[in-house]
Parts: sequence; C-alpha cells; structure tokens
Amino acid sequence: MSTQPVEGNALLDIAGAAAYLGVTDAFVRRLVLEKRIRYFKVGKFVRFRPVDLDAFVEAGRQDPVETRIHVRSARRRAAPSAN
Repeated sequence: MSTQPVEGNALLDIAGAAAYLGVTDAFVRRLVLEKRIRYFKVGKFVRFRPVDLDAFVEAGRQDPVETRIHVRSARRRAAPSAN
C-alpha cells in the first residue's frame, strides 16, 4: 500500500480506506457487510471515495452536551439535613 496522499477522485481499496480512517481492514469489511458506509463495486472489488469516508466520520460525530445546574436541585443538595 502506498502512503502517498490521496489525489482528487482516486478510489481506495479496503486497506487504503482502513489506513485513511485509522482502523483495521476487518472493521472496514464489517462496515461494508452491514452497509453502514458508502462504497462502490468495481467488478468484484470494493472501493471507497475519500469524501464518502469523511462523510461517514462526520455522521458519527457527537457534539458535547451542555451541562446545566438547575437552581432547585443545587439548593436541595446544599440544604442541611433535618436530622
């Protein structure tokens, strides 16, 4: 496999896609089997566009949840117990 940067519309094989994503070949094969990632069939071969791999990563993005402290619950925790 080449470690050269991906040029334009070059298609990646499974090993190339795995290297691009930083995962194993087996994980990419599972994504294909489960149809969780966009791919092309070129004859009997599976190929990927880098833009589709980027879209897969972006689709899995989780934004942070803003933590808010509610005034009522904070007061209950701060209130001394009646014991």
